[in-house]
Amino acid sequence: MTNDELRAAIEAILFASGEPLEVTRIAEALEIDVEMVQAFMFEIGAALDNRGSGICLLKLGNKYQLCSRVEYAQQIRDVLDLKKNIPLSNAALEVLAVVAYNQPVTKAYVEQVRGVDCSGVVNTLCQKGLLEERGRLELPGRPLLYGTTPNFLRCFCLTTLADLPELPEKIEDRDIPDPEDEIDSSQGEQIRSFFQSEIDEAVAKKEDRESPSADEAIRNEDE
Repeated sequence: MTNDELRAAIEAILFASGEPLEVTRIAEALEIDVEMVQAFMFEIGAALDNRGSGICLLKLGNKYQLCSRVEYAQQIRDVLDLKKNIPLSNAALEVLAVVAYNQPVTKAYVEQVRGVDCSGVVNTLCQKGLLEERGRLELPGRPLLYGTTPNFLRCFCLTTLADLPELPEKIEDRDIPDPEDEIDSSQGEQIRSFFQSEIDEAVAKKEDRESPSADEAIRNEDE
């Protein structure tokens, strides 16, 4: 296949998938190097941007996905009669923040940071595709480990976890507690307050940009 044909094939694969695809998977299917796939991804994204397409190429960690642009979210919702999802509760946002900055972590760890039971919140976030199981911790009872998903990156307009806001020094310099250690109530409240301030800022920015990701990121090919 020529370079033009390979580029077109990658674009077709992304369009038909509807889900984020790993670069290695595309490289194996087309029998080309990963570096070549990444180069074609850059060209595809640039071409979409240059011609002002309503579609953009998202990079979500080591995965890529075609998605409708933020500025056309309202028109897409109107045409497809899509309703906005119920926003996440403060508790859910706090749990997301704790997991995002410390993953992979156990539910017990999150509960120690927040000081309350988080079973229902963790399950809800898993159902929404924002958290996922990451194996088990080699401790008695082998508790499940949780981490964020590519959908989490998309919803919060992040390319990688490295794009998360840096923790302030007063939190960064503290020792991160072990899952088996206890956290006193004052420390837990301080950590919760920090995460809430970061969450409020992120949510405000997301609402200002009217991000389609907050509404489960409308995908042109499947919807």
